Amino acid sequence: MVTSITDQVPVHCSTAADRAAREAATRELMERRAASTDEAERQRLLEEVVELNIEMARGIARRFRGRGAEAEDLEQVAYLGLVKAAHHYRLDADTPFIGFAIPTIRGEVKRYFRDCAWTVRIPRRLQEMQGTIASKLPELEQQLNREPTPAEIAEHLGVEVCEVEQALAAKGCFNVLSLDRPSDADADLTLADVVADDEDGSIDQLETVEMLQPVLEELGPRERRILQLRFVEGWTQSEIGRDIGVSQMQVSRVLRKILDDLRTKLSPLPAAA
Repeated sequence: MVTSITDQVPVHCSTAADRAAREAATRELMERRAASTDEAERQRLLEEVVELNIEMARGIARRFRGRGAEAEDLEQVAYLGLVKAAHHYRLDADTPFIGFAIPTIRGEVKRYFRDCAWTVRIPRRLQEMQGTIASKLPELEQQLNREPTPAEIAEHLGVEVCEVEQALAAKGCFNVLSLDRPSDADADLTLADVVADDEDGSIDQLETVEMLQPVLEELGPRERRILQLRFVEGWTQSEIGRDIGVSQMQVSRVLRKILDDLRTKLSPLPAAA
């Protein structure tokens, strides 16, 4: 029995070696599809590409949970984005498939939120509270080892219980604001500044390790530490400056340069004609 390429690559790519193997397998399938004139064969190879990269799409969908959309709907939209990426990726481009697929999938999910946004206008304060709850809930669940009550959420956030209850009651509405929320109050950069998006000029979060891994490996130790502290640990620019012995303005300039470089290297390719 002939073994499929997808059977030889781990479903969950947790290491750089696994990710490289998946990228190589994806490219091989794409090359075979480009060389084939049999439509049934081309469709089968396309389905293998999608199957090989499906966990990437699911991971992106998970990042958008807690904003009012059903998890199954998000996964379906992400899946369609992956299919779109597989259709339009160009083999003659320098960017790996994952560098094209991730912005494409995220663009589809964001478009879904925009197209299906608030059908009933609720107060802005509740929209903002819903976003705050969504961002803090995983941390609180980890502390309690269970789903927190509205009272516990309110105590954790330092707000009134009624505010939390009202925000939770509006959970069926999409929290569009959270898609482009700045990482902290004193920052002059949001996480949206990192990578260009074909719809609105930005991507919202440095959240996909798979896409960034090859580029981050090219950075020096200080640059990697700054990114780690800023986008993983959530430090302010002032705190980072004190840690590495420079001013907040210097940190801002270094961050801007790093992010400009990342944006250039990770910009999605134009779709094939």
